Amino acid sequence: MKKCVVLFSGGIDSTTALYWARARYAEVHALTFDYGQRHRVEVRMARRIARRLRVPHAVLRVDLARIGGSALTDPRIAVPKHRRFLKTPGGPPATYVPFRNGILLALAAGWAEARGLTDLVCGFNTIDSPDYPDTRPAFIRAMTRAINAGTKAAFGSPPLRVVAPFVRMKKSGIIALGLALGADYAHSITCYSGAERPCGACSACLLRARGFREAGRPDPLLQRLQRKERS
Repeated sequence: MKKCVVLFSGGIDSTTALYWARARYAEVHALTFDYGQRHRVEVRMARRIARRLRVPHAVLRVDLARIGGSALTDPRIAVPKHRRFLKTPGGPPATYVPFRNGILLALAAGWAEARGLTDLVCGFNTIDSPDYPDTRPAFIRAMTRAINAGTKAAFGSPPLRVVAPFVRMKKSGIIALGLALGADYAHSITCYSGAERPCGACSACLLRARGFREAGRPDPLLQRLQRKERS
C-alpha cells in the first residue's frame, strides 16, 4: 500500500500536491510547518483544508526566525512590493528563507520514517520562480540521497523519495491540474504580507494573479472574500 506525506503549507502548489496525492496514494498525511513566517495565517487555512478533506494533519513548530536573513521571518526586512512581476536579477530574493526547504524536508523525513511513510510529496516548482535554490531538481536529488544515507534506508529499509511532480510546470499549469482534480483554492493563502486578503503587490500575489489569468479562471480566494464582504 503506497503511503505518503504531503508538505502542506496551504498555498496553491501544496494544495494542488495534496489533491494530486489523494488521487494516487492509498494513505495520505499532510504536514504543515509553523516556522515563524509572517504569513502564519496559512497554517490556520491549511488546517481548514485538511479537515475538509478528512486528511490526517499535523503541524510541527520550528523557529526559523532565529536563523534570520529573510523578509518572511524577520519583520525588520520589508517584503518587496512591485506593480508587475519582475524576476530577481541574479541570486535569491529577499523572501528566500535560508535553506528552508532543506530543513523542512529533513524534519518531514524523520516524521515520515517514524510512521512508515516512504514518499515526501512537495509542490516545488522552478519555472516561474527560478531564483529559489531549494526548489530545483538538483536540490531534490541531493536531498533524496542525503535522506536515504541518514535514515534506516541505509540499513536496507525501504528508501524514502522526495516527489516533486510540478517541478517543471508553470503556475498556470499547476492551477489547471488542481482544478481538474477538484481542488478548492478558496482558502489557499499565497500572500507574503501576513493577511488573508492578498496585498496584490508581493511576488507571490503577482505570480498567483498571473497563474489564474493564464489559466483563464477567476481566483476562488478573491471570489470568497468578495462574497464575505457582501454578506
